[in-house]
Amino acid sequence: MTIERTGILLLVSGPSGSGKTTLCRRLADEGEAIYSTSCTTRPSREGERDGHDYYFLSREAFEQKVSNGEFLEYAEVHGNFYGTLKTEVLNHLAVGTDVVMDIDVQGADQVRDCDDTSIQAALVDLFVMPQTEDELLKRLTGRGSDAQEVIELRMKNALGEIDNWPKYTYRLLSDTREQDYHQFKSLIIAERLKVSRLKNL
Repeated sequence: MTIERTGILLLVSGPSGSGKTTLCRRLADEGEAIYSTSCTTRPSREGERDGHDYYFLSREAFEQKVSNGEFLEYAEVHGNFYGTLKTEVLNHLAVGTDVVMDIDVQGADQVRDCDDTSIQAALVDLFVMPQTEDELLKRLTGRGSDAQEVIELRMKNALGEIDNWPKYTYRLLSDTREQDYHQFKSLIIAERLKVSRLKNL
């Protein structure tokens, strides 16, 4: 008897400064998951590669994919579209490969609302946040180069995002980078052990 499991879709959200992107990239760099590549209509920046950093699409091509229902989630941010193709996720999940998505709360809502049964079966959502508002402010001002009004806006946006944490199945209160990653990796290991993720072949 051969038993294999389906892939996990680990959806990770959190305010700016929470460390979520660092966690997702480290998991992918260690070969524990695929970091999903998004599409965007913004121009590529120096050093960015199509198909690696993003899939760079024209606005027309992006809108056509929207019309075709090809996106798992998408949004317009500062005049440019960003989105995740369903195929970018489903092809990996089907062969038992885990996928990690670093995504905002609006995108997370779209993924939860997806009616694809494979997505719903694979979905695990986690919200990463600092333990206190003081810690959040400290992280947001860490660069030391932002104007006060910029910091205040980022703080307001971050607090607005944090209000959404009860929508998630898991919450990680950020500590040190190593402690955060230990908990983060422990979560995906535990999810892999679920009987509901196993399939008999």
